[in-house]
Amino acid sequence: MVERKKMVQPPARGDRPRRDYSVFLRAKQKSALSCGIKPKTLVASAEMRDFQRDIVRWALRMGRAAVFAGTGLGKTIMALSWAGTLVRERGVRALILTPLAVAQQFKREGRKFGVDVQVCAGQTDVTRGINVTNYEKLHKFDLSEFGAVVLDESSILKSYDGKTRTHIIQACARVPYRLACTATPSPNDFMELGNHAEFVGAASYTDMLSTFFTHDGGDTSKWRLRGHAENEFWRWVSTWAVMFQHPRDLGYSGVDDFNLPELRERYHVVKTPAVNGAGTFLADVAVDLRGRIAARRASVGERVRAAVDLTPKAGEPFVWWCSLNAESAALAAAIDGAVELSGSDSENVKIKKLNDFASGRVRVLVTKPSICGHGLNWQHCHMTGFVGLTDSFEQVYQAVRRFWRFGQKHPVDVQYVTADSEGAVLANIRRKHEDGEKMRAGMLRNMVSLNSAHLRETDLAFSSPVSVPPILPVWL
Repeated sequence: MVERKKMVQPPARGDRPRRDYSVFLRAKQKSALSCGIKPKTLVASAEMRDFQRDIVRWALRMGRAAVFAGTGLGKTIMALSWAGTLVRERGVRALILTPLAVAQQFKREGRKFGVDVQVCAGQTDVTRGINVTNYEKLHKFDLSEFGAVVLDESSILKSYDGKTRTHIIQACARVPYRLACTATPSPNDFMELGNHAEFVGAASYTDMLSTFFTHDGGDTSKWRLRGHAENEFWRWVSTWAVMFQHPRDLGYSGVDDFNLPELRERYHVVKTPAVNGAGTFLADVAVDLRGRIAARRASVGERVRAAVDLTPKAGEPFVWWCSLNAESAALAAAIDGAVELSGSDSENVKIKKLNDFASGRVRVLVTKPSICGHGLNWQHCHMTGFVGLTDSFEQVYQAVRRFWRFGQKHPVDVQYVTADSEGAVLANIRRKHEDGEKMRAGMLRNMVSLNSAHLRETDLAFSSPVSVPPILPVWL
């Protein structure tokens, strides 16, 4: 007789261990890794506003974080407080990397807030406290000697070639405490966000792309957020970065003094007739980038003459922004007392000219956005102009923000001088500005509520960066 095996009945549905589906969803979420400290007090606490103190505490708890704050919201004092608190409580050396000439600005700001800052040209100048130097001098430092590093105006990383950018990120990867500070990043430049994610250790750039993005058609250099991943992407960014344009974005009240003055933009299009084959005078309008560059070179004289007429003859300081060396040299020669700051100047000469302008010893400065468009606080000046425009909205935005920033007491006047032969250069800048503002508003909408919640958390327990093993619910 064959003995039949007894069938084991599966447990009834009600007898199975229950697991809330929200637990499964939380396990799938991507978060940054918290590895910082909980300070009792902050360096320069009395000098900061409530929102600045909360951001510094959050960044210290995180250990590695990014602060994307609008111009004039106090990134300098927040960076000094963050670094100074780590120096005091962990006994580490701190290094702040800045654009050219901003190192001296950090020293001046530190003196104002009672924080000692040492400007260094190399490793031999380093002290036990806060040290500051230019990005260009990074190769002169041994980062294994530092426990904390700050990237000031960290969006400048995208201005460097890939080798330099990679060197900065990799050199800082060995430093336990890291902070990146910049204005709100370009909303359509995910490489910038990827650089920051890699710097803070939240994910590598390639991991970020493979997790949240897809190729845009056949062009492998263009990426776009996957539709279903957009909310999750910004939630992930909010775990390692705080982003805001105004303290009100994060729910802070009593911040009415953080209001921008009026921005008055005026456009001047000069006529540049060209002789055609028939011997008559007609304006040859550029239709592409190569044509605009040629038109720009051919119209230097007309645009410089218009710019000279727009320059105040005395009194108020003024900055002219150029795109060509010929524009810069011609303007400096034509304006009485103007000083040209060019790329061929030595570093010491550049620093001297910038300090002379900041202190009022130079009234009219002529330079390029690629040289002085990042990091400098020029609220003492409220008049500027562009005698040469490229198609880069980012350069225009950053250059204008040297003056039009919180702390500016006067309306800011901006003059744009272009030639009719340059075609759609102004239209391109305006379109990029409108598109950028729409995307930036969407980015802030996705992040500010998340940031506001994170800033007020007392205990953060984050999971690992991007790769999280899936946990299946019982019913699967």
